[in-house]
Amino acid sequence: MNIYLIIILTTIIGFYILDLVTDYLNLKNLQYKLPQEFEGYYDAEKYTTSQKYLKENTSFSHFQSTFSLILILLLILLGGFNYLDQFVRSFGYAEIVNGLIFMGILTFGSQIIGIPFSIYHTFVIEEKYGFNKTTAKTFIFDILKSWVLTIILGGLVLAAILLFFEKTGAFAWLYCFLFVTIFQIIMLFLAPTLIMPLFNKFEPLKDQELEKKIAQYAKTQNFKLKGIFQMDGSRRSSKSNAFFTGFGRFKKIALFDTLIAKHTHAEIVSVLAHEIGHYKKKHILKQIIISIISTGFMFYILSLFINNPTLFAAFKMQHLSIYASLIFFSFLFTPINFILSIFSNILSRKHEYEADHFAVTTTKDQNSFITTLKKLSVDNLSNLTPHPFYVFLKYSHPPVLARIKSIKNIEQA
Repeated sequence: MNIYLIIILTTIIGFYILDLVTDYLNLKNLQYKLPQEFEGYYDAEKYTTSQKYLKENTSFSHFQSTFSLILILLLILLGGFNYLDQFVRSFGYAEIVNGLIFMGILTFGSQIIGIPFSIYHTFVIEEKYGFNKTTAKTFIFDILKSWVLTIILGGLVLAAILLFFEKTGAFAWLYCFLFVTIFQIIMLFLAPTLIMPLFNKFEPLKDQELEKKIAQYAKTQNFKLKGIFQMDGSRRSSKSNAFFTGFGRFKKIALFDTLIAKHTHAEIVSVLAHEIGHYKKKHILKQIIISIISTGFMFYILSLFINNPTLFAAFKMQHLSIYASLIFFSFLFTPINFILSIFSNILSRKHEYEADHFAVTTTKDQNSFITTLKKLSVDNLSNLTPHPFYVFLKYSHPPVLARIKSIKNIEQA
C-alpha cells in the first residue's frame, strides 16, 4: 500500500479521534458547582446555560467534523481529486490557469458545503443563546464580500506561487517565501483601512469622556495613537471585544460597541491597557517573526514534495502538477502544523499573562480588570473549567480562573 496514503489516512483519522477524546475530557471536566470566584456574577440558571451552550457547540462540532471526515476520505479513496483535475485539463488552458481553476473549485466547493453549517450555527445555536444579531442580508453579503476578496487576493498569491515554482527552479521556495512575507506585511497595513471597513463600520468614539481617559492612559505609557474608534460589533453578535489595528504611527484602537455598552470606563481602560501591554512587550512583533520563520520552513518542506510521483499515486492522480502538489502537501504538513500550533499556543498564553501583568501594574486597578474578565466570561458564556489537556492543545489564552489567580498574585508580590 502507498506509504503516503497510509500516513495521510492515519493523520486524518487520528486527529479526528484526538478531537473526540479532548472534547470528551473537556465536557467531563465541567463542574456543576459554580466556582466561588464567580459568585455574584453568574446565577445558577445562567451558569447551567453556559454549560448547555458548550455541550451544544461540541455536539454540533462533532457532527460537522464527522461529515467532513467522510467527505475527504471519499474524495481521496475514490480518486475525486483526479476527476476534478481531468475536468480542469479538458479546457486546455495553461498550467497556471488550470491551477487557479482547480484551487478555485476546491475552495469555493468547500465553502458552499460549509454554508448550511454556518447558517445553523449562526441562526439556530447563536440565536438560541441570545448572541446572534446577524440578519440574512448581512450573512449573505459577508459571504459574497469574502468570496470577492478570496478571488482577488487569494488568486494573486496562488498565481505567484505557481509561477515561481514553474519558472525559478530549485530556489522557488525562497521566492515564494519572500513574496508571501512581503504580501503579509503589506496586508497588515492595508487590512485595517481597506478590508475591515468592508465588513464593519468604524467611527470616532462618541463617548468623549471615555476617549479622554483612554488618551490619558496611553500618554502615560508613551503610546501614540492615530485614533480611537468604535465598531458596530452588535451588527452580528452581542459578544464583546477590543483590538488594535495598524503599526507605527498608524496605530488605532477599535472598541466593539457592545463592550462600550456593558463596561465602565475603568474596565474598558483596563482592557486597552492589556492590549497596549502586548505592544509594549513586543508580543506582536515576536508573533510576526515566528510566523515569517514558519512560512519559510513550510515553503522549504513543500519544495521537497513538488510533483512527487508516489504522493500523487496516493490520490490516484494521472498527471503531476504544482497546484495539486500544494493540496497534497497540506495533508502531510498537518502533523507538523499541529505541533507548531501547540508551541504557538504555549507562547500565546505566556504573552497573555505578561499583558495582564502590564495592565494591572500600569493602571494600578486590579479590580477593574478582574471585573472585566468576569463580565466577558459571563456575557460570552465561557467555559470556566476547561480540561487542562484541552487547554494545552487548543487554548491561545489561559482559562479565566487561572488569569484571575495570576492577577491577584501580582498585588501580593
